[in-house]
Amino acid sequence: MSTTYTNISCTSTECSWLPSATGYLPGCVSSTCAYAIQYGDRSFSVGYFGKDKLTITSEDTINDFYFGCGQDNEGLFRGVAGLLGLGQDKLSLVSQAAGKYGKVFSYCLPSQSSSVGYLTFGNDGTASNAKYTPFSTVGNSLYGLELLAMYVGGTKLTISPMVFKTSGMIIDSGTVITRLPPTAYSALRDAFRAGMSKYPLTNPLDIFDTCYDLSNFRRVRFPKIGVLWGGDTYVDVPASGTFYVNGISQVCLAFTPNGDDSSIGIWGNTQQKTQVIVYDVGARKIGFASGGCA
Repeated sequence: MSTTYTNISCTSTECSWLPSATGYLPGCVSSTCAYAIQYGDRSFSVGYFGKDKLTITSEDTINDFYFGCGQDNEGLFRGVAGLLGLGQDKLSLVSQAAGKYGKVFSYCLPSQSSSVGYLTFGNDGTASNAKYTPFSTVGNSLYGLELLAMYVGGTKLTISPMVFKTSGMIIDSGTVITRLPPTAYSALRDAFRAGMSKYPLTNPLDIFDTCYDLSNFRRVRFPKIGVLWGGDTYVDVPASGTFYVNGISQVCLAFTPNGDDSSIGIWGNTQQKTQVIVYDVGARKIGFASGGCA
């Protein structure tokens, strides 16, 4: 209904950009370019490819902003108005707004829904204490990271570096729980259980196999989990990112294994909570800064 909206034609150069952004060839509906995209949780969106003037703030506008206007959105989209593309492809908001924000954005995900997080475009200097790790190459527009080692309670886990090299790793704000190669997860779980031996294990919960009944404890001491990223960048997992809490009687280690060691690992949003995560796409690096939000 926007007076400045325009459909993109099937024969346009812009229509040919879709495969790199979506992984699917475009369709054609009454001469209008049509897109399709599917996500890791099997949710999908199909619709028209168009452009319009995007107003981010009263001062920040982007003419001829290209985006998908969804006509059939199914899966875990209930109550969601749309998806914001923050990948490295030329059709992402990051790329289309590069002239204004320099391909830099950051966010902080709060530890609970009653707290406030934020998404920032451009380098506002708030994460001056960030520790950076370079991108690794995993294909398409995803953000790959090189995971070198993991620590529990300050002790390095005995995991062959080839385990992480074989799987690879991406960081994803849309995946809730971190997925690790089973070999790495087993080492993490066993070391964590050893550090939590004074607390009683309870029934597993869904994808979590290491859950504790803490109802008889007023204070809990747990071993800190740390990761060593490429560039020898060591980052502790925040306390809020260590557990998934289903009530005090079922507090679970918030990591899970992939099906096999060859499946790509995912650093999920639970493990990112309260940190400022800085994406400097131009410099090809990602930063982690503690204490960004509550």
